[in-house]
Amino acid sequence: MSRITRAKEIYDSVQKDGIENTIKKFNLAYGTVQRNIRRYKAFLRGNNKTLSVLKYPKILLFDIETLPMWIRVWGLYKQHPNIKQIVKDWIVLSWAAKWLHEPEMMSDILSPQEIEKRDDERICKSIWKLINEADIIIAHNLIRFDIKKLNSRFMIHDMLPPSPYQMVDTLKHSYNIAAHTSHKLDWLGQLIRNEGKIDTDYELWIKCEEGDKESLKYMLAYNKEDVTLLEEVYLWMRPWMRSHPNIGIYMDLKEPVCSNCGSDDIVFSHKPYLTAAGKYETIRCNSCGAIGRCRGNMISTEESKKLIRSVAR
Repeated sequence: MSRITRAKEIYDSVQKDGIENTIKKFNLAYGTVQRNIRRYKAFLRGNNKTLSVLKYPKILLFDIETLPMWIRVWGLYKQHPNIKQIVKDWIVLSWAAKWLHEPEMMSDILSPQEIEKRDDERICKSIWKLINEADIIIAHNLIRFDIKKLNSRFMIHDMLPPSPYQMVDTLKHSYNIAAHTSHKLDWLGQLIRNEGKIDTDYELWIKCEEGDKESLKYMLAYNKEDVTLLEEVYLWMRPWMRSHPNIGIYMDLKEPVCSNCGSDDIVFSHKPYLTAAGKYETIRCNSCGAIGRCRGNMISTEESKKLIRSVAR
């Protein structure tokens, strides 16, 4: 069965029975159903030029795992180790990544020999190549953890900064958007697909540090599943993101597109977006559901002169 045939089957089911029944019928995740809907709509529009693979930005989702530091301490309570107490520094153990909407999962992990030498240069170079190629990068806790950890290792290995990219941190957006009981990726996964992350424990990291091949294999599977879940969480949250990178900037536009997903399947809303001194026409994206606003102010210069704004006190 081709991807388009499968997408049509899912699309028709959603139109007939609704998305919740389709999820149960095909045993699919919410994000997977949404991706197939978008795929079929794009096909119906005749492979719309504005969604050309050559013009659409390259969006990379990724996750890294690290090995812990070894530190000598004299107790468990209120310890503040000195740098001289560090026996072995942390390193990157593995990474997994995929391009948005693409099926291929890419990954890399240290060999037992590299772990013994605490040498992560090879896998840092492999993830650097993908980040260097990306226009937008996405991760959960990206800003405070993943990218800073990688930057540290890039610098240590005398690597140059990757080419410019924009960032989407799903953890940060989750905090800004809603008051979920937890903002951890595991919990968000349970909210959208009744299934969180693969189970792990501290013992797994210990066995990986010892170079156990089965543990390393399991770790990589865990890492990959995190990225699969990340994509579903991102697509679920995307319509709600108010500071999402503007996809239209990357595209050779012939007509307006959704700023969050780049689709031209948009409808103009009757309800304008208001600021203290402006009124703007709004759109609703039929592909991802996001709301956007047009740039042109609907209030003329003469009308704006009549507006009175409050003074800060």
